[in-house]
Amino acid sequence: MSAASEHSGAMNSTDQRLRAVFREFFNDDSIELQDGMTFSDIRGWDSLAHMNLINALEAEFGLKFGVRELMKMKSVGAIRQVLTAKASAA
Repeated sequence: MSAASEHSGAMNSTDQRLRAVFREFFNDDSIELQDGMTFSDIRGWDSLAHMNLINALEAEFGLKFGVRELMKMKSVGAIRQVLTAKASAA
């Protein structure tokens, strides 16, 4: 697991909320997110599910993602980066 996804063993609020959204959305409480995870790593994460996942993330974090941000969000790490950048800009 990468240092970015571990955060020295402590999860911050964004990480916890992100994990909760993934677990609820994919109905799998065993999901442990790692930055390198992509569509192929989580059962049911296809293109349609991805758009619905983005909607769930927007609702959870009270954000709206632009087209450029959506294009970047191809992995858990990229999603985390966009969320972090968006939250710090708010």
